[in-house]
Amino acid sequence: MDSYSISKNSCEPITSVFIRLTKEGNISGDNEFTETLTSFIKGIGQMFYLVSPSETVFRDPKDAPEYFRNAWPYFLLFMCIENIILFIDNKPTYRLNDSLTSLSHGVIQHSGKLIFRGAESYAYFFLYQHYRLIDLNWDGPLTWYLAAIGVDFCYYWVHRACHEIHILWAQHQVHHSSEEFNVAVGLRQSILQGWCGFVFYLPLAFFIPPAHFITHQQFNLLYQVWIHTKTISTLGPLEYIFNTPQHHRVHHGSNIYCLDKNYGGVLIVWDRLFGTFASGKKDEEIIYGLVFNQPSFNPLHLQTFYTRYVIQRFNSMKSWKHKLYAVFYGPSWEPGKPRLGLDEDKVKVVPREKYDVKLPLWCNTYLLTHFCVVVYGFHLLAACHMGLNPLSVLAFVIYIIGSLTIIGMLFDNRRYACVFELLRCMIMVTAIQRLDFSAINISLLLTIEVFFTISGLFWLLQSFKVLQISNKTAAINH
Repeated sequence: MDSYSISKNSCEPITSVFIRLTKEGNISGDNEFTETLTSFIKGIGQMFYLVSPSETVFRDPKDAPEYFRNAWPYFLLFMCIENIILFIDNKPTYRLNDSLTSLSHGVIQHSGKLIFRGAESYAYFFLYQHYRLIDLNWDGPLTWYLAAIGVDFCYYWVHRACHEIHILWAQHQVHHSSEEFNVAVGLRQSILQGWCGFVFYLPLAFFIPPAHFITHQQFNLLYQVWIHTKTISTLGPLEYIFNTPQHHRVHHGSNIYCLDKNYGGVLIVWDRLFGTFASGKKDEEIIYGLVFNQPSFNPLHLQTFYTRYVIQRFNSMKSWKHKLYAVFYGPSWEPGKPRLGLDEDKVKVVPREKYDVKLPLWCNTYLLTHFCVVVYGFHLLAACHMGLNPLSVLAFVIYIIGSLTIIGMLFDNRRYACVFELLRCMIMVTAIQRLDFSAINISLLLTIEVFFTISGLFWLLQSFKVLQISNKTAAINH
């Protein structure tokens, strides 16, 4: 490293100090325990952007770890901690249906990344390789901090565009579709979210190395997960600089004063500078969710319904100018109105009953168990997808998305959901018998096969009941 390289102790965060003391032997324990503790502390620090610059700089983008995908255990840990706090405070805890729907969106988003294989980043790599204006030292502190600030600045404009451009809102609304506000909601994202924003990051390619961009984009998103909580009221003076749970609660509100406010990712200063900041009102309850909520736990429906609405709006306009406005102006735009519409024309949302379908305990247990199996399958696919051909990856991703969709249909208690669940179980049993799953422990694989076989038989009986009821209903109508 040259004179600009990052020293081991420059701006060393508290997590790194604790790790260093552990390695030096100030905390007793064998090597295995020390390594586990060190890794755990680093993972916690990454959730808060408390990382050591010297340990998070890479020359080659391929060397940048998948921080976000590796953080799933911490997401679940934070969810458990939040749930415990809510329980102790006698406040409503997580609803299984809504929480699993949020996690389903997270799995769907990252399943999409397995298909796209980072294609949305190729433009950034191309610009940097052929048109960069400055060669910054890849291991210099200036580069690290410029990347952190630059990524956050661009995220502000990505986020703002996703609220102010209708076709982008069609994707981003997925994140706002929950009537809850908790850590799980932080993972509720559109499968196309990465494609919505990559253009806004391209100016960074003229001076920020790709490895820095990839690293800081992940840390920026990790930071934003934990601020989705109602268990933290205020962070004192930090509220003036950083995005916090208090600021982000306003952003997720469907109250008129909350709409299109507080876009910042890590820093709230961008909102203060560009006039989009709003504080919460003590005398007005924040109502979460969309202005016009969708009564569904089906993630595929929630991912796609608004895009269908934008197409409908496009077709309903008579002139081509208005057709384009319907796509590229704000969601509240109407002919003859400003680009973002008028506040007086917007719907005033009042406290409303949350969409909630009550299911028996056995059904919730069944859905939770099958959801865990789907997530396990997703992580296996994520670990080995680069060694598979694209069609195989696509087939597995379709099955994963289909499984999560059917689980959502069952949470909605849709009549024919049992038929789709039967087909899903049959496909899994057939796949286990026909395909090579040698990477999975044989005992575990056999257990999964038996579990899906029993599940399929159960839903076969349920399907017969549904078909009998449908036939009787049809006979009565005749």
